[in-house]
Amino acid sequence: MSTIYDVAARAKVSPKTVSRVLNGDAPVGEKTRARVENAMRELGYVPSQAARMMRSNKSGLIGLITGAISRNAEPTEPTGLPDLHIVQGIQQYMAENGMTLMIADTGGALDRVAPLIQTFQEHRVEGLIYVSDYHREIDLSGAVATCPVHLVNCYDASGLPCVLPDDRAGQKALTERLIAHGHRRIAYVTLDGRMDATSLRSQGYQDALALAGIPFDPTLLIEGHVQDAHDANDRLARAIDDLLALPQPPSVICCGNDEMALRLYGHLRRRGLRVPEEISIAGFDNYRAIAETLFPPLTTVELPYRLMGRRVAERLIAQISGQSTSDFTASELIAAPVVWRASVTAIPK
Repeated sequence: MSTIYDVAARAKVSPKTVSRVLNGDAPVGEKTRARVENAMRELGYVPSQAARMMRSNKSGLIGLITGAISRNAEPTEPTGLPDLHIVQGIQQYMAENGMTLMIADTGGALDRVAPLIQTFQEHRVEGLIYVSDYHREIDLSGAVATCPVHLVNCYDASGLPCVLPDDRAGQKALTERLIAHGHRRIAYVTLDGRMDATSLRSQGYQDALALAGIPFDPTLLIEGHVQDAHDANDRLARAIDDLLALPQPPSVICCGNDEMALRLYGHLRRRGLRVPEEISIAGFDNYRAIAETLFPPLTTVELPYRLMGRRVAERLIAQISGQSTSDFTASELIAAPVVWRASVTAIPK
């Protein structure tokens, strides 16, 4: 393997001159620079990144911790990988800005996060990003980091900077669109009630009803999914039976996610109900493998995972470079826009 001294000998310059060409820290004549660069190409010389790190105290490395790589959904399970999409957004931004992303997977074990943070710091990363698989609170109190740490799709009690989806505003915007299309009996079948997203979206749903002067009916708000439950279909079927048995059944049913909406299509068709002619359906996620292939295509809310990834990367790089005066102790909400498709029909006034 060629060294700086080999390059100097081939170019007939001093090793110090080669160093100046490599680091750009002192003027070098154009002809001399050209000789040095030609010598490096001829010898296949590769500069030592470790040496550069020691001189500049900058590694160009960002550590990322996720569980997306090791987590496998069953092939028949119609679900997305939100944290993988977030990682893709982060990677794209880092590549555009000349940074190298080092990724470590937790294997689903949160107790591995602290050791991974330590390992990344031993490799002199300039910053760290933790990516969660869903919107929730995490506990990193056992981890000690000397570099900036940013969170995405999660938050913690200590106030680490984080980027989150605006679940409340997303459900509010969807409900407002449904009301604008003439719907007044709007049901909402939620995800697990213990999830942050469920409480936030339920608030957004009620916000929209209140603004339209529509009284909130608690019989229209039903928990349709519990995490790790094995009776998801039965639970959803019971929720649908309860809604359809009401004296005034809903004209539209909002679902906690698109996977639930997919199941709902089947339950309603087994009952002989046509979508959207007899009842409308809306989802949440805009998981396009579901939303665009259902018939009719599903109205839903976009969870902007790739945009969240880009934004957390942008905030971290801004903090590292010192080019931003942003408050990096604050959370940032990313808008979740409504994607309108044919699963909702208008009700004549």
